[in-house]
Amino acid sequence: MKTYRKHLLAALSALTLGAAALGAHAQTTDQAAPQARHGMQHQKLTPEQRAQFRAQRIAKLHDELKITPAQENAWNAFVTSMQPPARQQHDRAAWANLTAPERMAKMIDRQKQRTAALEQRQASLNTFYSVLSADQKKTFDEKAARFGHRGHGGWQRRGHSAQG
Repeated sequence: MKTYRKHLLAALSALTLGAAALGAHAQTTDQAAPQARHGMQHQKLTPEQRAQFRAQRIAKLHDELKITPAQENAWNAFVTSMQPPARQQHDRAAWANLTAPERMAKMIDRQKQRTAALEQRQASLNTFYSVLSADQKKTFDEKAARFGHRGHGGWQRRGHSAQG
């Protein structure tokens, strides 16, 4: 009888530990799954699909702002200036042959180029923003709060920097 109890206790302990481990694994998987799916979704999009989604977001913002015909030229200039830059490809072999100071100098030059592009976008944003009414500014501020602080997509939602 003692052997039976020992086996029963061992089995119950193993079952309990297994259930706890399975529960912990399920929680970790559930929390990570949306992020993993989100990242995979962006990797599978073609450039045409990304352009289509960008156009839909722009059209939606245009409608939400209720852009008037008098504001249309400023809107078009703003949208054009906010288009994401073309992805630059760099030659990894050439970078590998650079010395550490040379690589750092190239990185600084590229950062200066990015800063100049952001300054141009800011000028376009300021021009566009100045033609908006108070209600439009409020709407734009609410919508733009979800965009623009990450990556090179301007006010467009981007998950990462477009470094080449």
